Amino acid sequence: MSELAGRELRDDQRRQRRLLIGVALMFFAPLAVSFLLYYGHGWHPGGHVNQGELVQPAQPLPLEVMPTASGGETDAQVLRHKWTMLYVQRGPCADKCLRHLYDTRQVRTALDREMNRVQRMFIADANCCDMQKLREIHPDLIVVRAGPPVAPLLALLPGANSDRIYLVDPLGNLMMFYEPDAKPKGMLEDMKRLLQLSQIG
Repeated sequence: MSELAGRELRDDQRRQRRLLIGVALMFFAPLAVSFLLYYGHGWHPGGHVNQGELVQPAQPLPLEVMPTASGGETDAQVLRHKWTMLYVQRGPCADKCLRHLYDTRQVRTALDREMNRVQRMFIADANCCDMQKLREIHPDLIVVRAGPPVAPLLALLPGANSDRIYLVDPLGNLMMFYEPDAKPKGMLEDMKRLLQLSQIG
């Protein structure tokens, strides 16, 4: 091979290498920049896909045996192993309370085959409502009686007296809540997304 042919071959290889590097940079540079901005400088895009308010960082909830409305007790692990939609009501369970219980039931039912990965819990005063009727309407609902054993958990819920619906992950962490005017459709979208992405619960 002549010196000229060898030089042309080397030049051609350099061009191909530069082209390959350029193509790689086109793909990886934006990823590297976004990674650096997100993790290095705490930058987050303005939009977010979740409908609820994220609790950051997620708040571990205490593992407590809690009294149930039927006179029994929950297991200390009741907030583990499943996603939990948690609602707290002080005083009588009137229209707004009943609507929130209905909404959580409908969201869980709409999850179809995934509904068994989700449970609902209602923390209420002993005189909140007709418990027999409540069990007939919401047979899957875990009803916990408010009192001293439940106080450590309630103390960790932001705005526990404000009609919010809370979402607890299968590791027992409070990770999201919904304001009283939140739409069930938004809750359902969040739950579907979480269940699709989650390998736990």
